[in-house]
Amino acid sequence: MKNELQNIISGKSQVRHGNSIQTISRYLRESESASRALKSSKQIKSEETALIKKFCDRNSFWITYINIHAFISSGAEQKVYLQNKHKVIKLNDSIYYESWKDYFNNLLLNNYFFPDTAYQLIGFYEQAEVLYAVVEQKFVQSDSATELENVKHFLNSNGFVNTRNNDYFNDELGIILEDLHDENVLTFDNNLFFIDTVFYLTEQFYKL
Repeated sequence: MKNELQNIISGKSQVRHGNSIQTISRYLRESESASRALKSSKQIKSEETALIKKFCDRNSFWITYINIHAFISSGAEQKVYLQNKHKVIKLNDSIYYESWKDYFNNLLLNNYFFPDTAYQLIGFYEQAEVLYAVVEQKFVQSDSATELENVKHFLNSNGFVNTRNNDYFNDELGIILEDLHDENVLTFDNNLFFIDTVFYLTEQFYKL
């Protein structure tokens, strides 16, 4: 599985709704400066933001209109809008991540592990000098409260061990999965739907 995930992250293998995510990730990798290792994460992210803006200019990948009247909710990292009865639009400024590439890796990992709630990157939106990735996701209704023990059992059976509160780690894969409280995992018809994930790759992930 690790090899398969490494291929998805590198763009060698496909994953549901992964094309645009892998394209922008590849663009950032190919545009990296040789002095990247000497720069702070803030400098790196600033450079990535400028590159993404250039990419959007060249490829008409800007989202120019968001229906603010369809607003549903917001958190520290994103704003959520109802697109229609089947989909939501999420604006994410990647504040939880040191780099935009880390955020794109999160999207790819989510789409691999939870294809029922896969993200589709449809463009970028800028407001008040803040850059947001715009993703579409299936709209999930909840018909009962999510029992966190059910989340823990499901993740344990898939190699993710609870480390603290609502955070998990897969030692075999070297992947961290955080913030899985009952608003980020919904229950419908006794099934769990992971609608808001926070994945991180550790150095262990890249080891054979």
